[in-house]
Amino acid sequence: MGTYYQIKVVEPRDQLPKGAALQQKIDKLLRQVNLEMSTYLPNSELSLFNQFQSGEPKHISANLAKVMAASLQISEQSAGAFDVTVGPLVNLWGFGPEGRPNKRPDEQALKQARERIGYHHLALNGQLLSKDLASLYVDLSAIAKGHGVDRVAELIESEGFHNFMVDIGGELRLKGHNDKALSWRIAVEKPVVEQRAVQKIIAPGDNGVATSGDYRNYFEQDGIRYSHTINPKTGQPIANHIVSVTVIAATSMMADGYATALTVMGVDQALAFAEKHQLAIYIIDKQGDEFVEHLSSAFIPFIIQQ
Repeated sequence: MGTYYQIKVVEPRDQLPKGAALQQKIDKLLRQVNLEMSTYLPNSELSLFNQFQSGEPKHISANLAKVMAASLQISEQSAGAFDVTVGPLVNLWGFGPEGRPNKRPDEQALKQARERIGYHHLALNGQLLSKDLASLYVDLSAIAKGHGVDRVAELIESEGFHNFMVDIGGELRLKGHNDKALSWRIAVEKPVVEQRAVQKIIAPGDNGVATSGDYRNYFEQDGIRYSHTINPKTGQPIANHIVSVTVIAATSMMADGYATALTVMGVDQALAFAEKHQLAIYIIDKQGDEFVEHLSSAFIPFIIQQ
């Protein structure tokens, strides 16, 4: 997944798992997630679907079907702000497995890429996935990492441990308490590149947490900064001044997907969406040289420290 992972398990010393053995199981599980959903592996299940040129339904694994169902749900709810078929645009702007050109694509290339996207071209019926556009390209990078976090959490629970934190590249799943017998405390990072600093401390409870931000993954050309988050409707990187969106949800997968959708929406629409769906979200946007915070009502109970 191109990032780190860290797992903390809290139990009495004589009941702790053997670290090397647990890590071996986790590594095997994450390799399986990649084999199912990576766009970087040409023989992954998802890559094979992307190469499939027929409109006939293709049988997919239960795990891939679960992530596809969640993706289509968020796409419908967000009116397309979240769209897993946006891959051609992500690649065109240089943020996919094909590498980064570090320059703005021309209008003709953008037009051609936009003709190849649209979640409405996908249909899921149980474990049968089909597309009515042969060139459709599905990219689950905005939700599969969260799913991987959930899978690791399920593995740890199946091993009999109930106090843990799973962190894959900043996407989290928490349960129980930390080594001080307190519910897990999580620091939301200040959205600046120059230093690592804490913006807010939260106690998310037994939930998943995901943060989407554009302050570390972007390129600049002619004084304009281009975010890695693409608006599927415009085909352009977002330009709504949101620098960070944190979502707390029952699973890391849903938090991951919603964080991307809300980043695309912009502050006002995102807050209205959060209130409608009772989502716990925390947005930071940049107004001039200042960072301004926006919280949904469902997020407030999770705050420990301003």
